[in-house]
Amino acid sequence: MRARYGSFRILGLIFLVFGLKGAEALQPLPPEPLYEWKPGTPDGLGKWFLGREIAHYMSHQGAPWLERPEREEEERTSLVLPALALRPGDRVADVGAGSGYFTWRMAKAVGPAGRVYANDIQPEMLAILSTNVAANGVTNVVPVLGSTTDPKLPTNALDLVLLVDVYHELDHPFEMTQAIVQSLKPGGRLVLVEFRGEEKWVPIKPLHKMTEAQVKRELALHPLDWVETLKVLPRQHILIFRRRP
Repeated sequence: MRARYGSFRILGLIFLVFGLKGAEALQPLPPEPLYEWKPGTPDGLGKWFLGREIAHYMSHQGAPWLERPEREEEERTSLVLPALALRPGDRVADVGAGSGYFTWRMAKAVGPAGRVYANDIQPEMLAILSTNVAANGVTNVVPVLGSTTDPKLPTNALDLVLLVDVYHELDHPFEMTQAIVQSLKPGGRLVLVEFRGEEKWVPIKPLHKMTEAQVKRELALHPLDWVETLKVLPRQHILIFRRRP
């Protein structure tokens, strides 16, 4: 009996060890080395991720540029939300929401039964956002002060997370994307809007543009499937990914 009990105990330990390893395997493994530090450009951090130099993020002092009157004419921003087909009652997030340009528009799209988590790492931006949200008469927005590695969003709760001209400025893109994926419901969508790096004529500094191939390369490290890339905007991609079940 003692020998049989000992055998069962050993088998139990083996299953425990392999079970833990299996759970760890569900988490994406970062590339090695995760980040590199080397000389770059004045617009970048000198910090590189998978061959891409990360750009400086926009200070709250740049908020007027986000709200410039000519933005619709230049970027056709009014085409973004219809392309995403948000539904009444959806729970969504605007990560790197800035002045709230898309936040209050998303809030109207999901309606009173829905909710928008407006994330930023700058309290000053969230103050500007809250003013703009109130001015547009929506009450279903939750401002969220995040960190550079964690947007502080609810877990397994969101139908969609939107980043507009933000991803290229994340100074910890692997960790932030990992946290964002954890906030999505299985089947939830992650959407990046980025100026097209393939086209030199797009009048944006090179580090503030991304190619479709580079976005796919970086997001392939996570449990996400690329769904489609929409090219309805004159200067930007709309890249849509879905969290695996």
